[in-house]
Amino acid sequence: MSATLKLNLSQVLPAARCPGCASWLAQQLAAKRGIEKAHIVQADEAADLCLHYDPALLDEAALARLAHEQGDTLGSRYRHELLALGAASEADTALALLQSQRGVLHASRAAPGQLAVAYDPTAVQRTTLERLLQPAPAHEHGEDCAHEGEHHVGCCDHSGEGPTFLPQWVRERWDFVLIGLCALFLLVGWAGESFLGMPGWLALVFYALAYVAGGYEVATEAVPGLFRGKFDTDVLMLAAAAGAAALGEWSEGAFLLLLFSIGHAGEHYALDRARSAVSALGQLMPQSAQVRRGGDVVQLPIAQVAVGDVVVVRPGDRIPVDGVVLAGQGNVDQAPITGESVPVAKQPGERVFAGTISQDGALDVQVDTLVADSTLSRVMRMVAEAQQQTSPTQQFAQRFSAWFVPAVLIATGLVAVVPWLLGWWTLDVSFYRAMVMLVAASPCALAIGTPAAVLAGIGQAARSGVLIKGGAHLENLGQVRAIAFDKTGTLTTGQFAITELRPAEGVDERRLLEVAAAVEQQSSHPLAQAVVRAARERGLALPAADGLANLAGRGVRSSVGGQAALIGTPDLLEEAGVSLSDTSRASLAELAGQGRSTMLVALGGRELGLIALADTPRPGAAAALGRLRALGVRHLIMLTGDNARVARQVAEATGITDTRADLLPEDKLTAIGALGRDHGQVAMVGDGVNDAPALARATVGIAMGGAGTAVALETADVALMGDDIGKLPFAVGLGRASNAIIRQNLAISLGVIAVLLVSSVFGLVTLGPAVILHEGSTIVVVLNAIRLLGYRLPS
Repeated sequence: MSATLKLNLSQVLPAARCPGCASWLAQQLAAKRGIEKAHIVQADEAADLCLHYDPALLDEAALARLAHEQGDTLGSRYRHELLALGAASEADTALALLQSQRGVLHASRAAPGQLAVAYDPTAVQRTTLERLLQPAPAHEHGEDCAHEGEHHVGCCDHSGEGPTFLPQWVRERWDFVLIGLCALFLLVGWAGESFLGMPGWLALVFYALAYVAGGYEVATEAVPGLFRGKFDTDVLMLAAAAGAAALGEWSEGAFLLLLFSIGHAGEHYALDRARSAVSALGQLMPQSAQVRRGGDVVQLPIAQVAVGDVVVVRPGDRIPVDGVVLAGQGNVDQAPITGESVPVAKQPGERVFAGTISQDGALDVQVDTLVADSTLSRVMRMVAEAQQQTSPTQQFAQRFSAWFVPAVLIATGLVAVVPWLLGWWTLDVSFYRAMVMLVAASPCALAIGTPAAVLAGIGQAARSGVLIKGGAHLENLGQVRAIAFDKTGTLTTGQFAITELRPAEGVDERRLLEVAAAVEQQSSHPLAQAVVRAARERGLALPAADGLANLAGRGVRSSVGGQAALIGTPDLLEEAGVSLSDTSRASLAELAGQGRSTMLVALGGRELGLIALADTPRPGAAAALGRLRALGVRHLIMLTGDNARVARQVAEATGITDTRADLLPEDKLTAIGALGRDHGQVAMVGDGVNDAPALARATVGIAMGGAGTAVALETADVALMGDDIGKLPFAVGLGRASNAIIRQNLAISLGVIAVLLVSSVFGLVTLGPAVILHEGSTIVVVLNAIRLLGYRLPS
């Protein structure tokens, strides 16, 4: 017969900092004699190592000792580092290279541009791993264009870096170096030929050099794609330039490539601004931490900080870890994580997040989360993944480009030959107009308009405290016409507070609250804690209470100043011989009708009065719902498992007119389905834990307080990182603005293509103006998209 032993994983692996460490430990232990199975059991906030063993071969003490020995071996043998990706490295490729390297235990994404790696330094050196992550030369990684592949955003997203044999300062400015050389060679050739009597062969040399400089980046993308059977806008541009050269129009071909290169450089600059909204999150993470070790404070790389360590944070420091305050107090600026505009006071026992700033207090913070799993790291990882996901409109643009580019090549061939064969145009005219058509029909603006808007929208949301996990969710958020809300923790604070103190005749409010708080400070019940919190906020000195007896369903009994104290229901007080006044009885009926929780207080056989409590509406909830209506959300509904009286009170306070109470989780699912049928796109707002099924059923699932729970981050499509419900109309408004810009970009790109196509066929536009209009439309849609980086909800 087998037995089972569960051990806290953070105690067995106190120095482990990677998800793969736990799996490795389980595998090693499972191979030991007497252990039948070893696996990890994940709970909400912690994890356990579960061991199934044969008690005839191992006793519990020996098994625990073996597990800790293996954990110590893992912690001391393997190093845990954060490695930076090379500028052009793909994360998936880099992970595969690292995981195949001998001596690497585990590799995973830590944040954009970083990988978390656990490795054995006796088998592989850090420098070897870093070399694996360096970018390959430019000719080795000319991969798909944005409208062809999944990981790029630009029309053809060149890395912008030159070959590795060049000096660093040249590689960093490679785009501009090529543009400058192309412009110089073109100017010398054109001016020499036109005004200085330069021989034609020499001018041709300069034009050819301009082709090389202007076409280098285009060719490094287009040629490898051609070998894989992929046709994109680079192929069209390269073909147009080659056609111009074949016609002897070398200057026009060089001008085409120059303008195309300038357009790409402008596009990259604009997209880099959009990306910076997210990459700036990575700069919030400190690279080192001050850690208490014994009686000393030592500075350690952030990757070497373990769960359980105590980190010292001085005033003005950026907090490097997620954890709980052990000592000290002060105000913390949480705006980078939650979007809260006002600093939050922190004291022992409260959580803090990596990337936030301690403004005016020194704090000792006990680490409770690995750096790779901190809220900031998870948000950066999810935002990076979200920006790589394609939205429905983006998928349309990709499908359109997939058949449109080959169709343009076929049409170009027909325009180049058919009119000449029919005697309508000369061969030169037919061929030239076909080359102009190649430029005119290039769908670069179409391909980049939507992903640029998605990139900017998700980036602006992230730095405003809203995590949107993909372009599809951003678009859906902008189309929502109905929103369902859970009550507790969403429309309300999720925390009870005293709404009224009604003392008996001859008793003041202060005495009533002092006695109640003295008794309730011995209890952990939410109602009891609300009473104690109110007393502390008023600065009351509480008398001593002696003992606490919980009377199930009726209240509590204690002793204050040697007198019997009772807090609870009318039945409890009457059974003890305490008579209730008619006023108190009337108050109980009135407050019950308002959905309030009530507690009667008696001391020494005399009634002191009653206290009313409620889970109060969130500040600003009514205003937020008003803004949602102004944004065009037609239907707002509350779905709650609470009773109808409580639900009605919250609905009246927040302005909700449709309330459904006493619902089971499956009832909420049914309600979401009905809303979808009646209103189309529907969102559900909850805490991400109890409402997970309803969030999944809705078009968009939105979780409140994502910074405080990993579950909310994982289950929702959109997470409001703080507890500010005012971020909800911002998110919906941002979705609406994103959809408007996406529609504008589609109209601009398709309109320019249509006008240029007609103009090119009828000879109304030449190659130079066609390139200017084409590249201009591309830059216009990107600049239009990055307007989202400045989005603010209209007042």
